[in-house]
Amino acid sequence: QVQLVESGGGLVQAGGSLRLSCAASGSGFSSAAMGWFRQAPGKEREFVATIQSTGRSTDYADSVKGRFTIAKDNAKNAVYLQMNSLKAPDTAVYYCAARRSTWPARSAINYDFWGQGTQDTVSS
Repeated sequence: QVQLVESGGGLVQAGGSLRLSCAASGSGFSSAAMGWFRQAPGKEREFVATIQSTGRSTDYADSVKGRFTIAKDNAKNAVYLQMNSLKAPDTAVYYCAARRSTWPARSAINYDFWGQGTQDTVSS
């Protein structure tokens, strides 16, 4: 079992940056691939970024590629999402997720554990 708690959300102006953190507890974090997803009001949850258990391989949604960076620190049991050049469409609740596999994945159904989410609001 892995428990996840996100932090770092908030209000930022367009063009600004935010860094989300996801603290994990329980066993298995180091062998788990991690992902970030987001859900805007009235929309379905969508994939943002994912990272292999070792941190060597990453994948991003086209909408955030080149602006967002996912990182995993197994020593600290944490995963991060650095978000730069934020835009109003990035406004959403951001969720951290873990899966019982070393390999990253884009689909939410492949993830076994979820955090409660953190709200990010980008003002234009």
